[in-house]
Parts: sequence; structure tokens; C-alpha cells
Amino acid sequence: MADDDELAQRVRAAASGDQDSWNWIVERFSRLVWGVIRSNGLSPADAADAFQLTWLRLLDRIGTIEEPSRLGGWLSTTARNECRGIWRRSGKATPTDDEVLDRVAGTAPAADVSSLTSARDAALWQAFSRLTLRCQQVLRVLVADAEDGPPEYAGAALALQMPVGSLGPTRRRCLDQLRRMLDPEGI
Repeated sequence: MADDDELAQRVRAAASGDQDSWNWIVERFSRLVWGVIRSNGLSPADAADAFQLTWLRLLDRIGTIEEPSRLGGWLSTTARNECRGIWRRSGKATPTDDEVLDRVAGTAPAADVSSLTSARDAALWQAFSRLTLRCQQVLRVLVADAEDGPPEYAGAALALQMPVGSLGPTRRRCLDQLRRMLDPEGI
């Protein structure tokens, strides 16, 4: 409850122009906003735009936030809407950028990497693309968050709009599905 009180005070202060409070809000919720944006598979440039647009929307509307305790949900929804707008304006039908996953698997295959490794990686990404959209989103958000340390489950839960307690079991089921797809191929 004290955390909600501090958040409410910070939101009010930021709405009044307090830069320290604004910085505190941005620091507190940046991982959440990035997690939502990463789960939408935007290119790095588009992701940066969506991130900036999300914060601009908050800056424009911070004085109208009636329930500061729900700011995380507001930011998640706004980030998701900004991503949708970018996809719509770009004319792309569905997110297909696997840049986040490429970073987790290592760097993208170099020209001198053996064809065996290339075939394995191609099979992995092909199997990943056959997962449900929900599994792809869960793995993207948790993998993206894990890049800087252990996954931040509270932010991931908000980004994915699911209970924190469901993330681990859902991730496990998604990884099990991926393994089952890859086992017949010997990967």
C-alpha cells in the first residue's frame, strides 16, 4: 500500500512539473514498457519510436490519471496501441521480426558458420513460428527481460495481461511444445 501511495504522490508531482518524479516514474516502468513493445516484434527503430510515443502519451495525459496504482496497466495498453499503430502504418500484417530471439540464441549466423549450425537455427526458428501467438509472446517477453538478468515477472505479467503465477507454467508448456517440435528433427 505504501508503494501505491508513493506512486500516487509521484504522479501528482510529475503532473505539476516535478522532473525528479517524472524520472522516477520512467525508471520504474521502463522495463514494463520495453517488455510490451518487444513482445510485438517491432524492428529496433520502430520499437524505439513506440517507446518514445508511449512516454509522450503519458506526458500529455499524466494530469488526467485518476488511479495512479493502475499506471502500469495504462502504460501497457498505451504501448500495445502504439505498436499496433506502427504495424498499421507500415502495412505489415503480423509481427515477424525475431531480433530479440536472435540475440538470445547468440548473434545471427555469420557467413562462415557451418551449414549444420545454420540448419539447426533455421529449424529452431521454423518451430518457433509454429507455436501459438501466445507462446511466442510469452517467450519473447520473458527472454527479452532475461537479457539483463532474471525475468521481471511482475512487468511481464502486466505486459502479457496474465497473472504472475501463470507465467512460469505457461513458459514451461511453451518450451515443452517447442522441444516436442524439435525432437523429431534431432535438435
